[in-house]
Amino acid sequence: MGKKEKSGPAARGTPGSEISATPEQNLFRYENLPMVALVGRPNVGKSTILNKLIGQKIAIVTDRAQTTRNKITGVLSRPGYQIVFLDTPGVTNPKNKLGEYMQKVAYDAMNEVEAILFVADATQGVREKDAALMERLKTAKAPIIALINKTDLASLGQANEAQEALEQAGIFHAILRGSASTGKGLDELEEALKACLTVGPQYFPEDMVTDQPERVICAELIREKALLLLREEVPHGVGVGVDRMERREDRDMMDVYATIYCERESHKGILIGKNGTMLKRIGQEARKDIEWMLGCPVNLQLWIKVKEDWRNRQGMLHELGYE
Repeated sequence: MGKKEKSGPAARGTPGSEISATPEQNLFRYENLPMVALVGRPNVGKSTILNKLIGQKIAIVTDRAQTTRNKITGVLSRPGYQIVFLDTPGVTNPKNKLGEYMQKVAYDAMNEVEAILFVADATQGVREKDAALMERLKTAKAPIIALINKTDLASLGQANEAQEALEQAGIFHAILRGSASTGKGLDELEEALKACLTVGPQYFPEDMVTDQPERVICAELIREKALLLLREEVPHGVGVGVDRMERREDRDMMDVYATIYCERESHKGILIGKNGTMLKRIGQEARKDIEWMLGCPVNLQLWIKVKEDWRNRQGMLHELGYE
């Protein structure tokens, strides 16, 4: 896209800035708001596409399945118009109540929008889960644009094979190729989406990039670092809740208190690490991103609690914002 990230505290989301919406600016208050749902199976690059289009990191990104668990909203502002993107969890077979919630979020988003962006991975081709989602999309009322992502990592033959499979589905308004990591093809993607939308007035400040509360973004940044640093068997059972955020009165600093939840005592030990080294690494890496977002120094305090089978406990899902 070639769009540079804005610098300075206001763009980074200092408390009271426009990185996230006030209750009066909730994205779903407005009728006829141009909205696009990003759908696809896990790890095809939906969150990376959203971050690249917006020009700022608002959705966490890892190579692990189920990284995105909720519906992430991003506001793209251009002279004369705005587009709201809904990044949805990767569609897969649910194995617990959290998985069922994630699938419902993805399917519901398809009915809330004016256009749908279906993302496929050029390096892996169109797989069974892609085909199952395309079958469901046949009933969608909104126009569907397909993006063959990761073309920078795929051969021309792989990209051609993916395109042929998508064309056979017969449901796409347009099929484009590009790379979220390099930005190639995203200008064309934006124009294709714009052509499918009823472009209206700018409802939100130009600096506002998401309607997610800062507390939610902080929790997601902490979970991202756990996903990146931990072994495969632990991350799916990790949840994060921010207990409170407090700005100090005597200096420009934010205290952030958060709890990392896991499902087994053995996982707690892995999260803590030898002499607390793993928990310290998670905190250090998360603090950097949180400070960038808030635009001020952060004192991040982390605790770990074991909640057995929390992904099947409705109360815990509600507490962590999966509702």
